[in-house]
Amino acid sequence: MQLTDLTAVQLLDGYRKGEFTPVEATEQALQRARRIQPKVNAFVRLTEEDALARARESAERWRRGEPAGLLDGVPVTVKDILLLRGHPTLRGSKTVSDQGSWEEDAPSVARLREHGAVFLGKTTTPEYGWKGVTDSPLTGVTRNPYDPARTAGGSSGGSAAAVALGAGPLSLGTDGGGSIRIPAAFCGIFGLKPTYGRVPLYPASAFGTLSHVGPMTRDAADAALMMDVIAAPDARDWSALGPPPESFTAGLDQGVRGLRVAYSPNLGGQVAVRPAVAAAVRRAVAGLADLGAYVEETDPDFSDPVEAFHTLWFSGAARLTQSFSPHRRQLLDPGLREICAQGARYSALDYLAAVDVRMDLGRRMGRFHERYDLLVTPTLPITAFEADEEVPGRSGLRHWTGWTPFTYPFNLTQQPAATVPVGIDGDGLPVGMQIVAARHRDDLVLRASHALYEEGLTPSGN
Repeated sequence: MQLTDLTAVQLLDGYRKGEFTPVEATEQALQRARRIQPKVNAFVRLTEEDALARARESAERWRRGEPAGLLDGVPVTVKDILLLRGHPTLRGSKTVSDQGSWEEDAPSVARLREHGAVFLGKTTTPEYGWKGVTDSPLTGVTRNPYDPARTAGGSSGGSAAAVALGAGPLSLGTDGGGSIRIPAAFCGIFGLKPTYGRVPLYPASAFGTLSHVGPMTRDAADAALMMDVIAAPDARDWSALGPPPESFTAGLDQGVRGLRVAYSPNLGGQVAVRPAVAAAVRRAVAGLADLGAYVEETDPDFSDPVEAFHTLWFSGAARLTQSFSPHRRQLLDPGLREICAQGARYSALDYLAAVDVRMDLGRRMGRFHERYDLLVTPTLPITAFEADEEVPGRSGLRHWTGWTPFTYPFNLTQQPAATVPVGIDGDGLPVGMQIVAARHRDDLVLRASHALYEEGLTPSGN
């Protein structure tokens, strides 16, 4: 049996029944990770010795019928932005030293550890997670599982590639402008950006309250289970929410019947969507209607907030590198150096004007969700393009935000948003559909996503 083909839910069921052990699952996941690394470059490092030790401890707990938690023995990977105790977190940068004791877990990692998860390794990121593709001066280019000549997306590209290819069914990603949803869509997996604060983050991101932590998984059921673990308060994050009102798995099977769904194919004509992407998303939306949702084609009331996003994003990058010496600055990705220079030119008034745009956008979306439970859009207007490029060739675009207009608005508003794979284009590349709900309604996003998986409206893996 190929345990690398199983979801976390299926692995746990097998452990419970004694059909296989966490040691077998971990060994197969590590073998898969080693095999895919030359192809896609998903890992900064594998933590094999620690993983096998934790798997053996888990196997003994399962033998006694005393699992430690909800994910005991499940292989997990962690984006190399988040702290993992005992291992360096280099953030894709040559400016970070690997020296030190590395004695602390990020909150989400700590919760996974408490629930018995097995950490396979750290996954790749662009430098400090600054862009929507994954390449860095430290680790090079991360490639797409469906076509290694193409990008895996970013900034959680290593996590997306690892999950897509079976090197652990679960991964922790971060999302400041689409960094979970972009690579999940390009790699054909599920990714959820939860409501801001639902999953605590520490150390705080340089990009402030744009940055979220969330699950990247094989399906929505695994993501709901993972959320039950990582969505727990942590005193180190002053902006974290309190405990969730109920389990994310509790209402997962309620379906979409009766939900009011707004379908916006192109944000009111603001986005040029590739025909194959548009067709796949439209078919999935029709599937939601067939399942009993009330679907209306309509658009949210906002214009592209990209300039406000740039002001906040570039300012964060500038603050991150403000104390760097000239030598250390020269080690940075040239694209990151460029946006840092631009961010340093903004004034406090520029920043506050961007905050005003953000608050108005949040108000507009709050009112929108008084009428609609869910907003559905393409996750991206395109499928994966050539690797080692920030923007598609011959596109005329300057920054990654030029091809991600569906994702970053919902970092500004802090709403929960997921991407679900809904098709394959003519080049054999995955297409993602984004599902957005009002703040604190992560349950609705997960319910609708799960319904698509349960009804077979998502394509099989690569």
